Amino acid sequence: MTRQEITILLLLLVLCAIVAAASPQFLSVVNLQNVARLVGTYGIFSIGVGVVIITGGIDLSVGSICALLGVLLSMMLVEWGWAPAVALAAVLALGGVLGAAHGLLITRLGLQPFIVTLCGLLLYRGAARYIADDSTKGFGTGQGFEWVRALASGSVGGVPMPFVVMCLVGLMAWVLLHRSVYGRHLFAVGHNAEAARYSGVRTRAVVAWAYVLSGVLAALSAVIIAFYTNSISPASHGNFYELYAIAAAVIGGCSLRGGEGTVLGIVIGAALLQVLRNLVNLLDIPGSLDFAVMGAVILFGAVADQLFGRRMRRGGA
Repeated sequence: MTRQEITILLLLLVLCAIVAAASPQFLSVVNLQNVARLVGTYGIFSIGVGVVIITGGIDLSVGSICALLGVLLSMMLVEWGWAPAVALAAVLALGGVLGAAHGLLITRLGLQPFIVTLCGLLLYRGAARYIADDSTKGFGTGQGFEWVRALASGSVGGVPMPFVVMCLVGLMAWVLLHRSVYGRHLFAVGHNAEAARYSGVRTRAVVAWAYVLSGVLAALSAVIIAFYTNSISPASHGNFYELYAIAAAVIGGCSLRGGEGTVLGIVIGAALLQVLRNLVNLLDIPGSLDFAVMGAVILFGAVADQLFGRRMRRGGA
């Protein structure tokens, strides 16, 4: 583990101790399972957004992708009668297609990631509302696709499936980012895209695949979240998920300038945010403060990143 990862982990442990002291209910089995479920759910798409941030980009469309794909998954299974395996494959493939569209617009047309994914945020939310006719979708009793519900919202030995899936995704992402040629190219592009290009790195492909990965992980999260809530309201489902992902990545050590970050740091960042949310719930603090916490976390991470980056630039001067 790096020094930064150790620091974030210690911060998480201290926060857990504070929450446990403030509310003994925090250590109950039911509460810990619920926290683990949320950490897994949010951690999956946070990893994807973190990978994009490492390239120096941003993805604001995660929440709207969850809404659109959640609506489509419900309609595929309940209204259209698709086979569960086909519906799952279609949702994941569509997530990858949307991510690829973002990547191509950014790398081929030179559009800013903020603009592209902001347009995606609006477009996918509107499409979800139109397709669902602005009505709430769900899965009912889940008859005929019980195994899909079990995979998305069940548990293994008391450990929620979303947490298990996040661990598997995190392991694969760790190998991809920290033990592969693509990972080295990804960090090189984030540090200095021009230098990477002159070094022979296919910078466009590297960036485009980062958005594809983000889209696929957003789709995977969409499946888990849809079954967890069992109710998809296209107007509000997935609202502000992109903020949670950005906050988790930033507090986990991803530099908003690009070129820095680790998978483990992102996962710890996602866990820290969910513990903070759990503290808000256990202490009966108004839920509206969730957004204040997100804003404070992102601001804190941006300030720390700026100060650390300035110190690094002075040291290298």
